[in-house]
Amino acid sequence: MAYSGEVTPGGPPAVRELDRLTITKVSVGPMDNNAYLLRCANTGEQVLIDAANEAPRLLELIGDAGLAAVVTTHQHMDHWVGLEEVVAKTGARALVHADDADGLPIEAQTLTDGDVVPVGDCALEVIHLRGHTPGSVALLYRDPGGVPHLFTGDSLFPGGVGNTDRDPQRFAALIDDVEHKLFGRLPDETWFYPGHGRDSTLGAERPHLAEWRARGW
Repeated sequence: MAYSGEVTPGGPPAVRELDRLTITKVSVGPMDNNAYLLRCANTGEQVLIDAANEAPRLLELIGDAGLAAVVTTHQHMDHWVGLEEVVAKTGARALVHADDADGLPIEAQTLTDGDVVPVGDCALEVIHLRGHTPGSVALLYRDPGGVPHLFTGDSLFPGGVGNTDRDPQRFAALIDDVEHKLFGRLPDETWFYPGHGRDSTLGAERPHLAEWRARGW
């Protein structure tokens, strides 16, 4: 079955098989959070993006292959409810941007803009996006045989950037970072995976950037 990116709370995962990386998307918890399990095809190493909720379900998804790391995209609680249990049961490293580390329930290794998180033979580039929270990040996988894949947390969704509580300074920081660090660097075919809801491509959203900036949210 072709990957659609459509998942529902309690429903089956959506699985995307790339040449070197498998992406498994699942919706967990009452806020319909997306969690993403990435698996290197060559080594079998796995990394989880956002242990958002339902730790037993995430652990079942991880299975016997183990888990190298959990990257938390930002400090909001709905993105780390399952983190402590997943880390305790797998021994995985907890990773988060330095500016959001104080918001997590456990000690975590800190990330900064431009860092690389390995997934076996694959790599995720850390992109710091200010505004939704001080230390929000996106994670970029540049598929050598295909399009870029971008995990955006709550900083970018189909239809707009993440919530900044109508704070003009926070919104300006986020729209600037999203425009320059994502849309300014990556091609239209870049597929992005947000922290909630459906996926999209940068090309589908690019025509609306000016509209987002003008409306202020």
